[in-house]
Amino acid sequence: MVKSNALIEAAHSLTVAESKLILAAIAQVRRDESITDEVRYIVTANALADMGGFKANHEYRALKQASARLWEQTIRITEYPNGKGARPRILLTRWVQSIIYREDEGAVEIRFAKDIIPYLNQLTAEFSQYRLQNVSGMTSSYGVRLYELLVQWRSRGEREVEIGWLRHILQIEDKYPSIRDLKRRVLSPAVEDVNEHSDLSVSLGQRKTGRKVTHIQLKFCPKKDAALSTEHSQEGNRPNGEPFMFGYPKYLLDNSARPGETYEQVARRLRSKRSSG
Repeated sequence: MVKSNALIEAAHSLTVAESKLILAAIAQVRRDESITDEVRYIVTANALADMGGFKANHEYRALKQASARLWEQTIRITEYPNGKGARPRILLTRWVQSIIYREDEGAVEIRFAKDIIPYLNQLTAEFSQYRLQNVSGMTSSYGVRLYELLVQWRSRGEREVEIGWLRHILQIEDKYPSIRDLKRRVLSPAVEDVNEHSDLSVSLGQRKTGRKVTHIQLKFCPKKDAALSTEHSQEGNRPNGEPFMFGYPKYLLDNSARPGETYEQVARRLRSKRSSG
């Protein structure tokens, strides 16, 4: 998973709307398929509104704005071809190479940039299985990024990172210079988002070098009721009105379904793969 780790740890500053736009597009790709720059992935305003963060009366306008900002976004990926001891290679690229607005349908078509596709293909299965449903309710872009990092470190259950490194990957080197402001404006909202909306519980700590706080400590674990709620939530709606069937958001089942599968069969397959992974 070298490529996926490189993408997760890449420096970019996507808003929560832009992150959800990318996730919604990736979730359309089935596990037996690969993302390609020959396909335009259609994301509707209603799909993003179902994920939260978009007001019902202007969801298409918000989708267009997120798409326009995504078009301007660059991403900086650091690769170590022969391991961490080698001199790194730096790739500067964009997320998408083209966008088409379908104003009569309240949708956009996005075509991913060619250089980003190898990294996205490493993540396709993970996004479609659990990431989308766990970040769909988040309101903080930092919450989405924190969840991605925690998933990367899932087997460890804890991680200590340098504040300088964290600032770099979040693209906030010139913001919130004091640790107090960093925690208040970035870290605490991100932790709250993860704890409220995802399948993980995380706590925040810090470590000093001398008198200066230099490292952030993260301890996390799966929520005890996550598996139980997945097994027993059959049909209905979440509090925000999101359709929920057999323990999964309906749009996730739609995007993950194979030809001829029922909703129940898709949910059973996703649960089986999630528990085995």
